[in-house]
Amino acid sequence: MNLCVIPARGGSKRIPKKNIKNFCGKPIILWSIEEAIKSNCFEKIIVSTDDEEITNLVKNHGVEAPFIRPKELADDYTETHAVIVHAIRHQIKHYKTPKNVCCIYPTAPFIKANDLQIGLKKLTSSDVGFTFTATSYAYPIQRSFRITANERAEMFQPENTHKRSQDFEDAYHDAGQFYWGKTDAWLENDSIINKNSSPILLPRYRAQDIDTLEDWKAAEKMFDQIYKEKS
Repeated sequence: MNLCVIPARGGSKRIPKKNIKNFCGKPIILWSIEEAIKSNCFEKIIVSTDDEEITNLVKNHGVEAPFIRPKELADDYTETHAVIVHAIRHQIKHYKTPKNVCCIYPTAPFIKANDLQIGLKKLTSSDVGFTFTATSYAYPIQRSFRITANERAEMFQPENTHKRSQDFEDAYHDAGQFYWGKTDAWLENDSIINKNSSPILLPRYRAQDIDTLEDWKAAEKMFDQIYKEKS
């Protein structure tokens, strides 16, 4: 079976109630849930949460919240990987062992069912342990710099100062939407992005990291623009 786990804790300091805050007409977590259902990739979709309000919301939309996440896995420092492993072990103990598990973030309104299908196909048709969404950096990271204590610019790689942009190798980053993984890979690895992982490339406009209210407003504007163009 294929299991979907959506990690959605209740506490969020920068954006209060972030995981159920209204985003372009509905609680943001519902965008992830609806695309997961639409993909037909999963026999089971669950939400890992410590919050009763989130539990009630998702249950009203046909998704399970079969346990209350332990406090030690619901603070600001808990990594997503540990949360998914906890959910997998709960599934194995109380139900049956899943073959593949997909972590979908609750704040990923740009997620598409088709990408989930592509990720699953890539996972099951190869020997990789994980597939995940990624996108390219808009600017060469080889030309990045730090700001020093006395507010001066200092290149990380001074030797690249005068090189042309087209001479640099492309660099990519996690798009923060979903992570498909074989169950054994989740349980045996402590890192998703490794030599046994294969990325699914997205256009940059669909890789919107939402950590602050400014991010949220920018994502809503981009989302509105995309759907206006389609209508």
